[in-house]
Amino acid sequence: MKKNLLLINPWIYDFSAYCFWARPLGLLQVAEYLSQFDCGITFIDCLEIKKFKSYGTGKYMSIEVSKPEVIKDIPFKYKRYGISEEEFIAKVKDNAPYDVVFVTSIMGYWYPGVRRVIEIIKSLYPNTFVILGGIYATLYYEHAISNSGADYVYKGRIDYRFDELLEDLNIKSSGKKRTPYYKLNFYNNLPFAPVITSYGCPFSCSYCASRMIYERYFRRDNDEVLKELSELYDLGVRDFAFYDDALLVDSENYIKPLLKEIIKKFKDIRFHTPNGLHARFIDEELARLFKKANFKTIRLSLETINPVRQKDMGNKVDNADFVKAVRILQKENFTKKEIGVYLMYGLPEQTIEEVKEGINFLKKLNVRINLAEFSPIPGTDCWNYLVKKGVINKDVDPLLTNNSIYSLLFSGYGAEEIFKLKSEVKNYNEK
Repeated sequence: MKKNLLLINPWIYDFSAYCFWARPLGLLQVAEYLSQFDCGITFIDCLEIKKFKSYGTGKYMSIEVSKPEVIKDIPFKYKRYGISEEEFIAKVKDNAPYDVVFVTSIMGYWYPGVRRVIEIIKSLYPNTFVILGGIYATLYYEHAISNSGADYVYKGRIDYRFDELLEDLNIKSSGKKRTPYYKLNFYNNLPFAPVITSYGCPFSCSYCASRMIYERYFRRDNDEVLKELSELYDLGVRDFAFYDDALLVDSENYIKPLLKEIIKKFKDIRFHTPNGLHARFIDEELARLFKKANFKTIRLSLETINPVRQKDMGNKVDNADFVKAVRILQKENFTKKEIGVYLMYGLPEQTIEEVKEGINFLKKLNVRINLAEFSPIPGTDCWNYLVKKGVINKDVDPLLTNNSIYSLLFSGYGAEEIFKLKSEVKNYNEK
């Protein structure tokens, strides 16, 4: 008998949130995988955007909500981002009842959205089996088991365990081929699309959890990526965001040939790189290809200008290589608005003075500054160091790791200092 399945991307509960070409790619990949089984699929994205701004970005709808007890004294407004609960419930009821509900998750400190979605599902359909997966479920596995309300917490990526789970739930293969998510009609409007050409990362940065989510680094075939771009283009997509963790690795064999084909095939599309690029791999040819392919948003990872910390964090780039990359991009007439640089603050043992030095360094380069708040992630070197030093407890509530408040709570920075930093950067970026 055909199973009726519901897939949900939950709300964000946070102090701030904005859509920079975000789609729940993990959940959409689950939908693609399930499309070859004998089932009906309903997809609800609680973070659906109603109005888009330039290049496909946009604000989430939001409403202020009460803060959980553990962060009740934080002097910022706490909001639920996404569609209303009433709209969510109406969407759920459209194709009910369901045999199985799949819920995804991203940031650990967004778990209130996961829990609220599952609470509503269980209140409407108490006997429906709910599976939670995603990044929070993987990195905070025990916490998710105890706090999400899901019947089953799935850790990691789709593999043989997922097939075994489907078999246990009597979800049977139909013999059909998989259908790409963008052909499953989940979204009425597709002004943008995230694209991933590779999974995982060959580097081991001290703050990053990529290797815990993807055990190995692997690339998709360029022809497969081009086919996806073409099909999305035919559906009206004109803004594409590369979400690779290591887009430029082995560029001679991957991104350069891919961009050359893109330049031949498309004349009116734009590209964006919200994940920071490895500046060390940018050369003159790559910069020219970026320009010809119409890259409009280039984000570079610097993190810090402290040489010792650069080495401790993974040695991805040094200041000389970084300056060289920026100058190469500027030679191709990329502007301050187009070249953004991620500079982190709140890292273990990082002083506010170090952050200020980084800001001044980037001002001299005339690039846009993107201050990135550090947030510790379980299992990373930074997390282990902070636990060892007693800065955080290994069982800390994920809410306290929220990047909007972590530096205020644990890094020794004052609220006024952080406000001044952000104001200085904002004023500089607007010039």
